Amino acid sequence: MTDDLRVTFLGTGTSQGIPVIGSTHPVCLSDNPKDKRLRVSVLLSWKDYNYVIDCGPDFRQQMLRQKMSHLNGILYTHEHSDHTAGLDDIRPFFFKQGDIPIYAHKRVVKSLKKRFGYILNEKDKYPGAPSVHINKVKNNVPFLIGDKVVTPVNVLHNKLQVFGYRVGDFTYLTDVKTIKEKELEKIKGSKIVVVNALRLDPHLSHFNLKEALAFIEKVKPEKAYFTHISHLLGFHDEVEKSLPKNVHLAYDNLTITL
Repeated sequence: MTDDLRVTFLGTGTSQGIPVIGSTHPVCLSDNPKDKRLRVSVLLSWKDYNYVIDCGPDFRQQMLRQKMSHLNGILYTHEHSDHTAGLDDIRPFFFKQGDIPIYAHKRVVKSLKKRFGYILNEKDKYPGAPSVHINKVKNNVPFLIGDKVVTPVNVLHNKLQVFGYRVGDFTYLTDVKTIKEKELEKIKGSKIVVVNALRLDPHLSHFNLKEALAFIEKVKPEKAYFTHISHLLGFHDEVEKSLPKNVHLAYDNLTITL
């Protein structure tokens, strides 16, 4: 047990993951384990606490891979399936621990109630279904997970509001396309920043590599890691070589400690 925050990248891929089903793109055919990416998520661990940010369709596989036996809660960035579809797989944790805390914008909670009504709705509960304890996240209102303070960071995914989260000296952002100056101030001073870098070409709702690098130049962390990566960004090792010394491509199962 340690007070140090340990961040494990459970998945670093975009919505289809890598390899993409049926694709013959060279990156999808790569034998390099760093080119194989599950849907995006991170595990935050310290002392006896374990929290994940997002639980997409690969959540079960990710929990098994990390040999997870205890989960304190889930922080949601937004409601898209690659960030939420694994919610049902909290069952093993629920059966041992009881209701699992979740943290999300009220709009995301509403979406989860539609998709996972048998979990979130209090009436007519399906026997054997897991349950959650809902915590609604508001911008500019920090909240506690375990004994650490979380600061929400408001960003836009095209026109969709998305929350990033700062925990101490660590800031995690995904699916960002635009961010206001006042939100940038919440990030500045972070030792490590994680942000999406989807591909080389511009995209409607995500930073491409050039935009992600420009963003990192603005907030100036000690180190940065790119995630939510498409096969169209290129081979991991080749892209890594092209980046500034303090900027890296994240990869599945990478662990960093603050």
